Amino acid sequence: MGNEFKGEAAHSADYFGDTRDHWWNRDYLALLGERWGLGSVREALDVGCGVGHWGMLLGEQLSPDAWVIGVDREPRWVEKAAERAAARGLGGRYRYVQGTAEALPFADHSFDLVTCQTVLIHVADPAAVLREMIRVARPGGIIAVCEPNNLAQAVMADATTFAGPVDDLVAMLRLQMVCERGKAALGEGNNSIGQLLPAMFADAGLLDLKVSMNDRAVPLVPPYDAPWQRPMVEEMLDFAEREYGLWSHDETRRYYLAGGGGEGDFAAHWALALRLVRRAADELRAGTYRVAGGVVGYCVSGRKPGR
Repeated sequence: MGNEFKGEAAHSADYFGDTRDHWWNRDYLALLGERWGLGSVREALDVGCGVGHWGMLLGEQLSPDAWVIGVDREPRWVEKAAERAAARGLGGRYRYVQGTAEALPFADHSFDLVTCQTVLIHVADPAAVLREMIRVARPGGIIAVCEPNNLAQAVMADATTFAGPVDDLVAMLRLQMVCERGKAALGEGNNSIGQLLPAMFADAGLLDLKVSMNDRAVPLVPPYDAPWQRPMVEEMLDFAEREYGLWSHDETRRYYLAGGGGEGDFAAHWALALRLVRRAADELRAGTYRVAGGVVGYCVSGRKPGR
């Protein structure tokens, strides 16, 4: 249980815990596999693979003789992904290499499938990364990307927040919006890029465009004892204890100021955010927290022209 990587300096370490294994319903992934035509894939590339969660989940929809390469800029994640694949008996089909999404270390026309999950939200030029993904795909190959609209989370009120002051909900939306603009201004990515993906795919000349939304909800209803509930509860309690919102205090402040916010406003917004995080943690401990959960996430695919 938990997240062995939390607090590490490597990118996205606080989001590589057990909760990530429960971002998807398996039957929905099977449906995506049918929609995307993954049965014909023999060579796949997982861009920004992290410790391998997405590639291993999606790999269940590939032919047993298909193989998957993961690429990540962090040497730590390349090492850990290889360890996780070996522990799952996948070492013969999966391998991992270090490299950046902006300059993929592969020849043109190398893969039947090029995919990523929550990667474009972290890059300065997502269109350039998409061009790289297209470059290494074979003619007729599949480009499949899953990215969120995180801004929507700011207005997904639970029962207590809904009944609380309207100004609190508006303030949290403002905090999220200013921080997302600041993150983008710093060249660190658009946290709500999922909404923009279909236009990006069309502009890139991809064919057979398909757009879906992740159907996964993560309802938290007492006694929180389902296998997918326990890691979520543990993560929420951990974030409250470490005073961690969507980002740490320092990172949130940096984004907020870069997005045009002021120091005084940030202090008030951060205090409110922590109060809400702690309140949710208190309700979890008391067994009174109830929420449907889930995120707004888009899955977009297209095919590279030619055969």
